[in-house]
Parts: sequence; structure tokens; C-alpha cells
Amino acid sequence: MSKNESKQAVSSKAARKILISQPKPESERSPYFDLERKHNVELVFHPFIVLEGIPARDFRKQKIDIQQYSAIIFTSRNAIDHFFRMSEEMKLSIAQDTKYFCITEAVALYLQKFILYRKRKVFYGADGTNKSMLDVINKHKEAEKFLYVCSENQQDNEICSWLKNNNCDFQLAYMYRSISNDIKPVLQKNDYEMICFFTPSGVKSLLDNFPNFKQNGTVITAFGSNTSKAVIDAGFKLEIQVPSPQRPSMVAALDLFLASSLPSKQEAKAEKAVPKTEGKSPSKTAVKAPRKTAAKAIK
Repeated sequence: MSKNESKQAVSSKAARKILISQPKPESERSPYFDLERKHNVELVFHPFIVLEGIPARDFRKQKIDIQQYSAIIFTSRNAIDHFFRMSEEMKLSIAQDTKYFCITEAVALYLQKFILYRKRKVFYGADGTNKSMLDVINKHKEAEKFLYVCSENQQDNEICSWLKNNNCDFQLAYMYRSISNDIKPVLQKNDYEMICFFTPSGVKSLLDNFPNFKQNGTVITAFGSNTSKAVIDAGFKLEIQVPSPQRPSMVAALDLFLASSLPSKQEAKAEKAVPKTEGKSPSKTAVKAPRKTAAKAIK
């Protein structure tokens, strides 16, 4: 085991209370709840940001004709929600042959809520990374006109740079914006061993609420390269970056992290203090001591 793996293993054992900076899943079948039971941890869900949809009247100022684009890029379920909300507000009909390129399979499957899902028009990366999605886009870049749906104050710079450097015909479409949520009540005591961030705006929200926040050994996990950069730029130590080939999702990362835990020093001391009497007869001293005590008590 490498030094880094060993360090992560030791830290994970203490991660009994984890703060997930997203809303609590509505479905009881969420893998987060399976993770909670499997590792006997407490997962606390609280969104660090609130998304505000940009009204259609303001979106029109961007002078974007959605129907002119043959391919849409989605990096989150929120982007999907606001894309179809905007289309409905503007009374637009999305062409049946429109292609959708998604960051993960989970995001791609979410499209079933809005369209008839067909694999020939829905694509996603193999491991949940920007690179894997961009590898797929690369196969279609010559024939498609891309619309990247994103937040007004949050775009993935890696994706934007790749599209520009590879001469893709693309446009950014700002359909929502993120606002810092009030997280003071949930973080007042700061007794979390781990905090999971999903967006740069989530990191900004933490600093907006607690300008002098000290990490003090708290394990920080970040999803996406932009979020990871925001964590580091804020002066925090980043322990785990997601996604990666071994950690395609936050759940997978937490599962791997917690599964690699080692006994803590306290547990090791407690285990050492317990006498190993299994298979052995009690010593004479152990037998006589209770008798002597009992006799003294009778007197």
C-alpha cells in the first residue's frame, strides 16, 4: 500500500459523519443510502447553492436560436431540467434527431424524463470524465452544431477550451445561475469529518457563509476539474478528486475510500486491552481474586 493510500485509509475510518453539498435524494433506492448502511456512516445532505432559472425574456437577449443546433451538451441533470424548461417557455419543439452528449450515464438516463431515449442519439463518456465525453464528441464534431447548456456563472473551462481548440461549431447557452445558500445552521459546529463538493459555486458558498473557514483536518472531496481547482484556489487541501477511472462517481469514490479503512489507534488500543482467554483455562490468580474479594465483603 502506498503512503497516500495508507493515509486515506486511516482518515476514512474517522469519517463517521459526511456532509454532501447537494439536496437529499428523493428515492429511497439511492446508492447513497446503500453506502450509509454498508459503512455505518451518517450522510448529511444540504445544498450549498440554489439554482435560479433565467427567464425566457432574458435568455432571448443572448440571441440563441435553440432549434438551429443539432447537438446539446449536458454536464448535469440541472442543465437538462433548464434546457427543457426554456424550450417549453419559448414554445419550441426540439427535433427528434437532435443528439445529446452527456458527462455520465446517469445524466444521460435522466433524459428519459423528457425524450424517447434512443442510444443512437444519446451519448456519454465511458468513465464519467470530461476526456471520455470529449472523445465521443470528437467523433461527431465535423457534422454537428453544439449547444453547451450551462450556468451563467459556472462553465467547465476544460470543455470550453477543447471545443474551441478543436474548431467545433458551438455556443454557450446560459439558462440558469447559481446563488449561495444559507449553510450556517448545518455547519455551525463544523463536526463533519468529510465535505463533498460538486461545483465551484459550492466552494464559493462555503466562503460566503464562513469567510474564515478552517479545514482543520476535514477531508475534502471534489467532483470535476473546475471544482477541484476551486477547492485548491481557496487554500484547502483536496483529498479526493472525482471522477476518475477508479472513481466514476461520488458514491463510488466514497465507497472505495471507506472500504479501505484501517483500525484507528483508539480501536487498536481497545483491542489490545481485551485479554485473550479463548481456549485457555483461567489462571490461579484470576480464580482466587474474586474469592478473596467476596470473603472480605462478607466480613
